Amino acid sequence: MMIREVTPDVDKESVLSGAQFADAFRVTVPEAGLDARSAAERIFSRSPRWVEMLLELRHRIVAPFGLKTSAAHEAKAAGMVGIFPVLSETPGQLVAGFDDHHLDFRIVVDVAPVDGGQDQQVTATTLVLTHNWLGRAYLIAILPFHRLIAKSMLGQILQT
Repeated sequence: MMIREVTPDVDKESVLSGAQFADAFRVTVPEAGLDARSAAERIFSRSPRWVEMLLELRHRIVAPFGLKTSAAHEAKAAGMVGIFPVLSETPGQLVAGFDDHHLDFRIVVDVAPVDGGQDQQVTATTLVLTHNWLGRAYLIAILPFHRLIAKSMLGQILQT
């Protein structure tokens, strides 16, 4: 199964109005009963060691600037998926993310059947709205890593 970058296909204005950045990655899985929460849990419940190391480095770098290093305190009734608070959820779509003073971001996990068969398409879309120069600089700095991490994390859905 191949993970491929696709054109984001979410309603950006309803998910994160004004978002300046959006990308999406998709994989097809041979699993008819998969819903968005199960897919998101498989994607975000664990991270490869190299991703954990990058996140630890990120936390050390951004903490002096007052940027969030965890969003666990923002968990609402919908709870968390991995390290992200769940903001909304239907069987076909889960939206997670949080807002900070430098940027807001959302991760949207969509699950849809492929041509009525047993396969499902799982799409992970990232949306970012920057608020200031720090948010824009942060986004530029993490984009090369983001693409690698997004593809790696989405690939975990194939490891059941």
